[in-house]
Amino acid sequence: MKRLLPVILILLIATIAVGQRKPPPGFKKKVRDQQSSFLDKQWWIGLKIGPNLTKATPDTRYSILTPTNYAQALTDKAYDGFKKLGSQATLEITFNYKGFGFSFQPTYRLSRFTYSNDFTWDNPENAGEMLQLKYEHEQKVDYADLPLIVKYDITGNTLRPYIQAGVFYSMLVNANKTVDISGTDTGSGGTNELSSEPVIVGAKDLFYKGYWGVIAGAGLHYNMGNVRLVLDASYRIGMSNITNTENRFTNDRLAGIGDAFDDMKIDNLVISVGCLFPMRFLSTSFKSIDR
Repeated sequence: MKRLLPVILILLIATIAVGQRKPPPGFKKKVRDQQSSFLDKQWWIGLKIGPNLTKATPDTRYSILTPTNYAQALTDKAYDGFKKLGSQATLEITFNYKGFGFSFQPTYRLSRFTYSNDFTWDNPENAGEMLQLKYEHEQKVDYADLPLIVKYDITGNTLRPYIQAGVFYSMLVNANKTVDISGTDTGSGGTNELSSEPVIVGAKDLFYKGYWGVIAGAGLHYNMGNVRLVLDASYRIGMSNITNTENRFTNDRLAGIGDAFDDMKIDNLVISVGCLFPMRFLSTSFKSIDR
């Protein structure tokens, strides 16, 4: 046993010396390169919510009523662009590779847009006798959006601005329409202000089952630990008609007040805030988005 003590002591000293030896040149650089290579490829998943504004643009106009003593254009609908707030909720799934992001963002969106039109009836023999009616129309339309988007990070800092572009297809889920009617009657022995209960109808049959469009926008990523906060804005341009042309005149209640949908496209201004989480980690102690 005494003869083994020197041998044990030598082995212990050798072990300590090896443990204290410096890593070979380039070892730390190699680890950093491995981490950078790992971080060049990252999956993100998270939720975003926010408001949207809608603008409807008519292509071909239609009407139930045809005036006989003034121009048809005077009864055309006046569209109010970007007037009513809607909302949306988005599930974002993004794959990042060296500053580029390839993103699928299924969204449930409620959009609202309005238009108005006026009709006038008068007595040719008495200019003071006149009936004027104004119709205020509001459409609430629910869509399930399926966008495919490409992003590009402008800088690689903790706060990362980016630009984005893509295409989308929107599937109709539901639609409702409200019409407020007001007017003035000067043909019944005085001036009378007219009003009535709003006309509310289910309008899903009046919209086509889906439409497609293109997307352009920009945003900001803020990396906070293993979480990425997102603020983005996009402009979505509808490229196809949203009106169901076969059912344009089929709603009796709307036909009774002189309304028929124009052929139209809609654009959306969409703003979202959200939080994304990385799907790949180096270790439990490594922050996967820090460089």
